[in-house]
Amino acid sequence: MGERLKGDSLMVGSVEKAFRILEVFTHSNKSLSLTDLSSLTGMNKSAVQRFAHSLERVGYLDKDPSTKRYRLSVRVMELSAAFVTSNDLISRVTPYLLHVSKETDETVSLSMLYGKDIIFLSRFMNRNMLHTDVVNGTRMPAYCTAPGIAMLSALPRERAVAILNGSDLKRYTAHTTCDVSALLRKLDVTRERGFATAISEYFLGDISIAAALLDALGEPIGAISVGVPDARYTAEAAIAKFAPIVMTAARNTSLK
Repeated sequence: MGERLKGDSLMVGSVEKAFRILEVFTHSNKSLSLTDLSSLTGMNKSAVQRFAHSLERVGYLDKDPSTKRYRLSVRVMELSAAFVTSNDLISRVTPYLLHVSKETDETVSLSMLYGKDIIFLSRFMNRNMLHTDVVNGTRMPAYCTAPGIAMLSALPRERAVAILNGSDLKRYTAHTTCDVSALLRKLDVTRERGFATAISEYFLGDISIAAALLDALGEPIGAISVGVPDARYTAEAAIAKFAPIVMTAARNTSLK
């Protein structure tokens, strides 16, 4: 159990453990055995067996009768759908995302800051998108993505520094900025001009431009971004064409 949960007298440990089982299923861990689940969760095999069986019985896991391996079931999608349809930010921003998608004919996304990462809430992908496995719910590090930099730049300095210092600043490509001092300079530039860029920092060949959405107090509550391949645009051309569009959409959907 994480440090933030220790000492919480209202915390039900079995609920945390059940969700720990669900959370280890990822793009690279689609099908898992009890041994896999035990290793990934740090729970003993007997406990894993009980939780996996219970999650199967209530419909959130499927079990292959021949291999005995588990997968997430389609019922998990119900939770995702409930979040999307009840989230005020997504409801408010979706018409603007559709407009930007039609205006640019490029991939347009809404994301939010989630700890040290960003998480994609809504994406409208076009036929030229390089990385089609980035879907709603995908998490990426904030420090090397345009939406992450845009939102970090809108935070008070000490909070942004704390997030950067707590991040695993590894190099995903030769272009990844992973030095805190350089990242702080990037935040300053972003704050001054009103938009962030990430040029091949997480994915090679990807140009992403983003602007933060602000609440009534000026805190970042999300970011709108446009992503294009560098085979079709230079960084300068992409910025000139899409930065004004992204900033206008973010400004129109902010509460400030």
